[in-house]
Amino acid sequence: MPSRLREAVALAKTIAADAPKSFVPPSEGTRPASEFLLPHALVKNTRGYIERVVFQINGCYEKGRFDGCAVMMRRLIASKIQNPGTGDFMYLKDLIDKTLQEPAWNLGRNTKQALPKLKNVGDQSAHSRRFVAHREDIDKLSGDFRTVCQELLYLAGLK
Repeated sequence: MPSRLREAVALAKTIAADAPKSFVPPSEGTRPASEFLLPHALVKNTRGYIERVVFQINGCYEKGRFDGCAVMMRRLIASKIQNPGTGDFMYLKDLIDKTLQEPAWNLGRNTKQALPKLKNVGDQSAHSRRFVAHREDIDKLSGDFRTVCQELLYLAGLK
């Protein structure tokens, strides 16, 4: 076997051995290259899970995984809210209804209008077998999404 061929075979073996380690993302995920939907600065130093969900939202959008993006947007809005009576997680519809009816929070008009729209697309992406979200579906909601997230972060005392 000629020397160049041996070198090529050795190089191919090295690449094959290293490929799984270098091509697979770390178990905790990676930070997206862009911040198309929600700037990281908005959620920085809030809660670790909030930051990770925002990374997934932006990463899904960046890679064209729009159903995943819509579901993660929905998850961020409804994260870790439990029914005090049963300890079960509240349905997003119930959470939105209670949020909209809570006078102490004094939600802005834009947030009140945006919450049901965000829920609708997130629900369709999560539960409908025939609905597949497209970039345009997410783009239409991006301003509303930021408004809702920013207002809820401030109301929660995280910003």
